[in-house]
Amino acid sequence: MTNATASAQTAFLASDSDISQTLESARTQVEERFLEGGTVLLSVMDVLNRLLSSLDQITKALDNNKASDTSADLNATVRNLIELPSAEENRQQALAALAHTGSELHRHVADMQETMRYLRTFAVTVKITGAGLPEFAGFAQEILERIYSGTDEVNRFATHLDSLQKEVKLALCVGNNLAKNYADTVPAVARALQDDAKKIADHRQNLAVIARDVAAIARGVQGKVASTLSALQVGDITRQRIEHVQSTFSMLEDFLAGEDGAKLDADARKRLQNVIHHLTAAQMAEMCTDFQRDSRNVVQTIASFSQDTQEILSLRDKMSGQSDGNGGNFMRALESSVSAAQEIVKQVDAASRQADQVSQSTLGTAATLLRSIETIRSVKTDIHYMALNTNLRCSRLGEEGKSINVVTAELRIFAGKLDDSADAIVNGLPALEASAGRVAPAGSATNGGLAESLTSAVGTIRAAANLMEDGLKVLAEHGREVSAKISLLIGKLDFQHDLGDALARCADVLETVAGDQIADISDIAVAIAPLDRKIFKLYTMVQERNVHRDIIPAAEEIVATAPAESAKVQSDEDLFEDALF
Repeated sequence: MTNATASAQTAFLASDSDISQTLESARTQVEERFLEGGTVLLSVMDVLNRLLSSLDQITKALDNNKASDTSADLNATVRNLIELPSAEENRQQALAALAHTGSELHRHVADMQETMRYLRTFAVTVKITGAGLPEFAGFAQEILERIYSGTDEVNRFATHLDSLQKEVKLALCVGNNLAKNYADTVPAVARALQDDAKKIADHRQNLAVIARDVAAIARGVQGKVASTLSALQVGDITRQRIEHVQSTFSMLEDFLAGEDGAKLDADARKRLQNVIHHLTAAQMAEMCTDFQRDSRNVVQTIASFSQDTQEILSLRDKMSGQSDGNGGNFMRALESSVSAAQEIVKQVDAASRQADQVSQSTLGTAATLLRSIETIRSVKTDIHYMALNTNLRCSRLGEEGKSINVVTAELRIFAGKLDDSADAIVNGLPALEASAGRVAPAGSATNGGLAESLTSAVGTIRAAANLMEDGLKVLAEHGREVSAKISLLIGKLDFQHDLGDALARCADVLETVAGDQIADISDIAVAIAPLDRKIFKLYTMVQERNVHRDIIPAAEEIVATAPAESAKVQSDEDLFEDALF
């Protein structure tokens, strides 16, 4: 009996050796493949986090650009630019008025110069006529010197006015060219700024929409990855269930080698082995079914990553402007338009400085002319009184002084004309000053502000463009990395191709060893109860317990059922005997 038992145990160990090796190989593959898949999934999650971070950076850049309200600043700049032609036209009108006022003053100065020439002529005549009269010789020379002094003052007056007129003419010439340039360039530049401001606002809005779409898809993939990581528990569950099958064989081996197993005869041991083979085969079959179903769901989820990735890459290209072939960088175009506007503002600043210079020169000339007028009036007064004194002296000389008296009377008359010209000039000076005030535009400070706003806009736009380009580059890199990681993931997590086959082979081997019929072990249920309970405690899943109880009912159930059937038979026999007798 002992030899037969040992022989049966040796045969059992030999038959289960291959099964154990097959199970261990499958368990190792499951552990390695799912660990590798989990590692790849975690790396995908990491790169998705970086992708979402880069999207957040782009969104912040868009929000900051919106907060700076570059479009509103540019539109305000555009309005200022549009006003430039009319402002230049007003300045040209003021310059023309200044030129006209200067011409009017110049006419009066010419009259004064003509008067001074007459006065010199009369003074020379007085000197010649009074040459024979000693008392008039020095007097005539004094009048002549005074007239020369007045002539020099009038000529200096004329020189100041000529210099002013030259500045005004130059400003008018430059202004005419500038006005023509404004007419040719300002409307186009203003339209370009308006168009580009709108384009950048639209582009920014489109980028924001696309960024939200990419983020939504990325978060969807992130959710799928998280669910896939959770679904990878199928690997751990499968590994555990294989270990439970391995442990079942080990427990059977220990049981048969122990004191309880030694009490069983060869037939009981063989039937127990058969039942255990059927139990492990059923557990493996159930496990294969669950594994095929759960791993198929994992693979399908991962396969959907590919479409999501392509959509992310497509949207990324759209954000980068690669899909429409024009670079999509409206910010750079806007920067170019603003730079063109800056050139115009530089012209405005130059024209304003020139206008300021003309205005200051005019005001300075007006003050100089006013002082000169007073000097000329003083000369005129001196000549008038000197001529009057001469008239009085001539009256005492009788016939000798009559010819001198006539000439000095003419001196007094022409000296009086200086007053008329001087009055006309003095009356014209306020108009000259008023025209000078209109030439220097009140908006000169605005022009400086316009230059500053443009410079600020260029800086803001350039910073936003650089930030956006950097963000899109990072987004592109992360997009490519996501695609590469997911492609790798799909290859790594195709569990069914290798693992499913390995597990199916294990199940087939166990079913082949188990055979078609399951042995009856009801008669040894109590004897094997310790083994049954020990194996049952291994299980961590309801499915395992259900499979186990379908193959090996609990000993208590068998024991409870047996007396009932015995009583039922006894009752039938009793009834039969009662019927016979």
